[in-house]
Amino acid sequence: MEAASPISVHQQDPHPESSPNPNPNPLKKSFVTSLMEAATLRSPSFREDTYFVSNLKSSERKSLQELKQNLRVSSNEQVSMWGVSLLDGDEKSDVILLKFLRAREFNVEQSLQMLIKCLSWRKDFEADGIVDEELGFKELEGIVAYMQGYDKEGHPVCYNAYGMFKDKEMYEKIFGDEEKLQKFLRWRVQVLERGIKLLHFKPGGINSIIQVIDLKDMPKRELRVASNHILSLFQDNYPEMVARKIFINVPWYFSVLYSMFSPFLTQRTKSKFVIGKEGNVAETLYKFIRPENIPVQYSGLHRPADNLQNSLPKPASEFIVKGGEKVNIQIEGIEAGSTITWDIVVGGWELDYSAEFVPAAEGSYTIAVEKVRRLSASDEAIHNSFTTKAAGKMVLSVDNTASRRRKVAAYRYVVRKSTPN
Repeated sequence: MEAASPISVHQQDPHPESSPNPNPNPLKKSFVTSLMEAATLRSPSFREDTYFVSNLKSSERKSLQELKQNLRVSSNEQVSMWGVSLLDGDEKSDVILLKFLRAREFNVEQSLQMLIKCLSWRKDFEADGIVDEELGFKELEGIVAYMQGYDKEGHPVCYNAYGMFKDKEMYEKIFGDEEKLQKFLRWRVQVLERGIKLLHFKPGGINSIIQVIDLKDMPKRELRVASNHILSLFQDNYPEMVARKIFINVPWYFSVLYSMFSPFLTQRTKSKFVIGKEGNVAETLYKFIRPENIPVQYSGLHRPADNLQNSLPKPASEFIVKGGEKVNIQIEGIEAGSTITWDIVVGGWELDYSAEFVPAAEGSYTIAVEKVRRLSASDEAIHNSFTTKAAGKMVLSVDNTASRRRKVAAYRYVVRKSTPN
């Protein structure tokens, strides 16, 4: 058994060092894991458009100008989308027009047809005012589809999980007839429109969102009709609005299907896909999204109650727990009478966790704040606090000595000193 690896942190140091990289001794990969890696690695990373007109090819700039001219000729009134006038000819309108051009590979005629149909749909659907509507889906908010936080590049993130519809009663309640389906589709568009309101529509700015799709327990056969409607709506009316699609909790057969159909997908479409390894939600999401912005059900540190705070979430520090390793996070320099509050999570847990306070005075007894306990893969982040009576340090321990599997983890803390009465 290896000795515990300490991560010593003075309570005023915002950048603690993480544990060293694991020793190179990988286990033999399963067939499914190899397929998933192949599906992910075969596609290069998506390079999002900057929307600077100066960076366009001459043929692309020409297409943009032609689309503007044709739109003016075909429109008898001012046309706008997401609060941006498309006939002003400014950089914001250029961003939107370039999205339609990119979706049709800069074919001006096809791009114009797509744009006109989209404008007509938005008018009929009353999409411009949908964000403020009360549609009555409280039980789905924060579960089925919702905007939460940003990725490391600043893109708003939309989470999607349809596992709750494996319950037949819930499925019938939401999708039982055509009227219910149409109302759900309206709600789903509302969620997307909320995310679009966060975009800049400026060259070099944030002009698209991230989609995280949770495939756990998804009843794919029952949801086929709804899924086709959603896909059609988004493809026809929200071109180039997604920078990346991250699939998590991926069943084994998904990677096989992806490998079969991958040759029929465009390179641009494939480059937006990230297919997470089975059972590695945290490791997949941490690559793109900081832990404090990831919901606790996905091995992050964000809880719905955090939305009630007016300030940005306190940044977390990430670290690695090697297989066969125990890591101690030591938060030092805590003064007497201070209250320390912390959050800690390990992706997939399946290890032992404990917390203790070690007084600085020689001969003092260590206080067991949280006794050693085994945490399962389904457990969410730990959130706790402790008020000290003496100066000392807090030690948070995660013991992975019983496993050979490397895991990603994150923690954060705040120390509030006591104030005299």
